[in-house]
Amino acid sequence: MHGTGCQVYQRSQILTADPKRLVLLCYEEAIKSLIQASAKYQSKNYEAKGRAVQQALDLLNYLRETLNFEKGGDVARHLDRLYGFMIGYVLKCDQSKNGQGFTEVAKMLEQLKTAWEEALYRKAERPSPFPKEGTSPFYTLSEGVRIE
Repeated sequence: MHGTGCQVYQRSQILTADPKRLVLLCYEEAIKSLIQASAKYQSKNYEAKGRAVQQALDLLNYLRETLNFEKGGDVARHLDRLYGFMIGYVLKCDQSKNGQGFTEVAKMLEQLKTAWEEALYRKAERPSPFPKEGTSPFYTLSEGVRIE
């Protein structure tokens, strides 16, 4: 196996995650990437900023592509528009050299992540809105997702 112990653990976590957890992992990694992009922009490390921006865009595109419109209905459509806005805004901020914009999108993703955590892992006395097999009605997640 290649990589450090931490990287191996992360890969294992991703490969064995249920679809709900995978959505949260995508949010977490996109947030980290955007915060890193902002920091790298401020330190004028443009190559690292570019890699971080690209990873955030890849994750946002993945979340958007895996939306399940049939089962997710209006929520999936709203998420699609929101992800589209975020992707466009990150690109615009990158082109206009607005490093603060990356942090703004990270904050939006943090709010979404918190809402997902609340919906997915609420207390046992409330019934879960998701089927027993652990799938999300909003996403059709494929295997082999790669988050570095």
